[in-house]
Amino acid sequence: MTDFTPQQVRDAERRLDALADPHEQLRLAVQQAEGYRNFLSSLTAVLTAVFVLKGQEDLSKLASGPRWTVVSLLIMGFVALVAASWLTVVAVHDRPGREIVGEPERLLRDEVRRTHRIWRLVEWARWLAPAGVLGVAAAVIVTWVAPAT
Repeated sequence: MTDFTPQQVRDAERRLDALADPHEQLRLAVQQAEGYRNFLSSLTAVLTAVFVLKGQEDLSKLASGPRWTVVSLLIMGFVALVAASWLTVVAVHDRPGREIVGEPERLLRDEVRRTHRIWRLVEWARWLAPAGVLGVAAAVIVTWVAPAT
């Protein structure tokens, strides 16, 4: 039932030994913190750019229909962008404090499962990110072309 070669099992045993090393755990924790920092920096940059480049300063000047369209598009766009950013963080960084698997074959199965999970998360993020950008862009365009009251 095993799909792994003896060499893969030996390699997994070496990775297990490396993961149990406190120095390696610290390095991985620092690396994870850097990823979260990059996430927060990029999200802040995206949101700042959107607010600086937005349409009208005062949405209350828009007629009711276009105003609620803009508000809805902005909410959906920002939710999609935040979700896409979060999915990429989850794809790159596993849960903090995750239990280290103690069996080489189980570790290999976990690695295969995690690889497939990362692919799924990145695929969702690939669609959510442009949807979010398009939603925010559409909201800005509506503020430019909608008649004021």
